[in-house]
Amino acid sequence: MNRLKRLIIAAILLSPSALALTLDEGRQQGRVGETLSGYIAPRTEDKETQALVEAINQGRRAEYQRIARENRLTTDGVAGIAGQKLVERALPGEYVRGINGRWFKKVE
Repeated sequence: MNRLKRLIIAAILLSPSALALTLDEGRQQGRVGETLSGYIAPRTEDKETQALVEAINQGRRAEYQRIARENRLTTDGVAGIAGQKLVERALPGEYVRGINGRWFKKVE
């Protein structure tokens, strides 16, 4: 299982650098946040944010599918593991969606 977690984290961190900067900006500006599903969700409804969310989530979905195939797991299972890690690793000031579906800003 540790190998799987490392693969998931590496896949997330190896997203294209142009999107990573935009994703970082979206996180810092509070426009997007991490969810336990493994996908980012918009906190604002402008076109730029929506396009970012679609692009990031499309890339994540493809990576989760690849990891799931290689490890004989479900895509949703891989996404759930990634989501938990992404929420835990969110930086102070970034938003995450809790189990109750509400957004909160990380403080530590």
